[in-house]
Order: sequence, then C-alpha cells, then structure tokens
Amino acid sequence: MKKIIFTAIIVFGLGFAFASGITPTYVYNAPGVATGIGAKLLCSSRYVSGLSPEQSFDDLVQYSSILQYLDVDYDPSARTVTTSLFGLSSTTASHYPGLGCYTDYDGFEARANADLQPMPVFTSRWPHGTRVETINNDMQRQLDAMVSGDNGNGLNTRALLVVKNGDIVAESYAQGAGPETPLLGWSMAKSLMSVMLGNLAYRGMLDVDEAPDFDSWTQDERADIRIRDLLTMTDGLDFSEQYNPGDDATAMLFTEPSASGYAIGRPALHEPGTQFNYSSGTANILSRIYFNRTGGTLADSLADYRQHIAGPVSFQHAVFEPDARGVFVGSSYFYASARDWARLGQMMLQGGVLNGERIVSADWVTQSTRPNNSGNQKAYGYQWWLNSGNARPRWPDLPADAYAAQGNRQQSITVIPSENLVIVRLGWTSGSYPINDRIAEIVEALR
Repeated sequence: MKKIIFTAIIVFGLGFAFASGITPTYVYNAPGVATGIGAKLLCSSRYVSGLSPEQSFDDLVQYSSILQYLDVDYDPSARTVTTSLFGLSSTTASHYPGLGCYTDYDGFEARANADLQPMPVFTSRWPHGTRVETINNDMQRQLDAMVSGDNGNGLNTRALLVVKNGDIVAESYAQGAGPETPLLGWSMAKSLMSVMLGNLAYRGMLDVDEAPDFDSWTQDERADIRIRDLLTMTDGLDFSEQYNPGDDATAMLFTEPSASGYAIGRPALHEPGTQFNYSSGTANILSRIYFNRTGGTLADSLADYRQHIAGPVSFQHAVFEPDARGVFVGSSYFYASARDWARLGQMMLQGGVLNGERIVSADWVTQSTRPNNSGNQKAYGYQWWLNSGNARPRWPDLPADAYAAQGNRQQSITVIPSENLVIVRLGWTSGSYPINDRIAEIVEALR
C-alpha cells in the first residue's frame, strides 16, 4: 500500500513540483536525506534522550510529510535504527554509549574504537552537582503555568529553567523530559563550540587572527579566511543553510560521513569579514579546527573535551555526538539536560568561570558578545546571537545586553548580564515561539 501511495505521489506530483521550483536534484536526493535524517534522529531520540519510539517518530515527521512513509526497524540489542523508503534508500544509525548516534558508513570505524567512560555525577549543589535547594515557589508556579499553557497551545515545551544570581530558582518539565534528560539543542551546539575554541585560545593553542590549517585553502582565495571570520560567520564561503534535499545543510548532516570535510570543501563566495551568512558548515569547520589542534583523533579530542570542558563545567547528563569521521558535529548534535545547558550560560554570565575554574578568558566572553563588522547582520558574536548591534533589537522587551544560544525547534539559552539571569527553554516547536514575551514575563516577575 505504501508503494502504491508513493507511486501516486511521484506520478501526480512531479509536474506540479517542477512547476513550483522543486528541481530534479531535490527529487533525486530526497530518499537519501529522508532515511538519513530518520535513522539519525530516531536513534538519538530513543537511545540518548530515552524518549519512546512513538514520541520520537511524532517529532521526526514534523519535518516533512514524506517521513511518515519511512519503514523503521529498531534493534534494541544492537542499539541501532534502520530506516528505509520504498526500497529507494536505506540508512542505519548506531548508538555508542557516551558518544550518541550517527549514521554508519563503510570504512569509518573511529567511533567503534573509542574508549569512553561515563562522566561522573555529583550530589553537590548545582552548578557543580545535581542537588537543587533554591526553588522559589512563586516562580515555580509561574513556570509550571507557562509550560502547561505552551503545551495546551501545541508548542511542545519540554523544559523551562531559570537561574537567578547563580541559583536555579525554578524548573519545569513535560512530555517525558526531566532534570536528567539529555535533549537536543540543535544549533545551540554552535555556542558550545565557540567556548571550546575559546578554551584553546585561553591555553595558548589558538589565535583568532590566524588562518585555519587546511591545505586545500592555501591555493585560492580561502587563504584569506581567519578563525575570527569563522567564529562570526563572516568567512564568505558558499554554503546554503536551506534544508531541502540537495542543499548543503541536509547533504552535510544526513548523507556525508564527514560533516566538516563537506564544509571545508565549499568554495569562496564573498570576501572574508564582509558578509554574514548563517552556516552550520562553518560551525563544523570550527569543530575540525578543535579536532586538529587537540591531536587529530577522536580519542584525543574527546579526552581534551572531557578534561577542559565537560569536567570543569560539570556536565552531568550530556552527550556530544561525533560524525563517522570522529569529529564532533559542532553545528548540531549536543544533547544535554536543561541543567547542563544552564551551566554553559552561567559560565558565560560569570565571565568564563564556573565551579571555581576558568574555562575561557574574560576577554573571550567580551569578544563573543560583541557585534561583528559585517555589512548585513551585526547582531551576532562568536556563535552567540545578540540583542544589540542591528538597527533594532532582536528581542525588543529584553535588556540591550541580552544574548543567546539558539537552535531549531526553538531551543534557547538566554543570558541577561544586567539581570544576573540565565533562562533555558527546550522543546520541539515546529513554528515560532514567543521567546521575547516569555522571558520578559520572567524578568518582570523576578524584579
């Protein structure tokens, strides 16, 4: 029956699709992208976040109606998920404890050979440990009402957490999530990757004004790109952040064994430093820089991340997924609990220090939250979105010094230094989310 339905879609839909601007490239790539996104997201949702197969599939099909026709095979003993689409394409993603899921590719064994021990979980007070004793009852009731209202309106909020003056004063969870549930942050991983590059700079292993060490860039105009340009997404590379089959972002994330390799191969389009272009490819290039500077293997980069980032920040329930090449997918695939995401924001709020340890320099935090010099989108720092820098504020009802990590499905860590405040929102919203209104309401209540 599914094949009959699909055949009907193809026969009756192609003429309309081509007339509507959907190209043969789109149609050719659609099956591979569909099974790629299906296997990857279902695997991580089930084996990293621990969500049910039913909820995982409901989340997946929000991206495209064609995904409802996927055949899905879970193998709990092997911890794999295989998806197929009418025999046109089949993809398997495997789960590795501590490393999460990624699509399997022949000849790529970096993840299988990794030796990973779990990060310790502490019973000390947050942000070092898991103990929270600072809940404000009035704020808690307000947060519970917000989450209930969100989900009554179909916004799928799963975690909402508020940190005021360094303490968690309220946290509310729904839809199968709890304080220990690692949830996908999508592009909030970019902000973490910025911190990881900042840690290299703090340790004297990186200078933002130097060129990345990619041999393929030395022979053309890409030789003029500096790490600072990558951090502010003004590198000038030709990369499409559209999420249609055949576009760069979908090819990189769902059909390629090396996300960073795909991005490094993109040609130059603009002079570096002149044009902002939001690019998940750029974030994965930063991941490759981290990979190269910390030893050039998954084992080396993983050990460095655990020693200098995850350990000092005290991530308790977090997984940073590498691709089949063994490089962290710094654009997209960091799963963490709301409390862990809040730790990242609190570290930035405290000028680069958390749990008594300096992660990045105070100057790095300043540079990260300063507008860039592009001609088209200045309200973006080192992989952080800024409220100021453009002609109008991004969030009109929030203080000018607010900045945020943001991700698909309306994930956010909002940091407001003038209010000594960090707010984390995690969920699965397919449309817009009233983040300005929600945070303004929380700010006013705390005042």
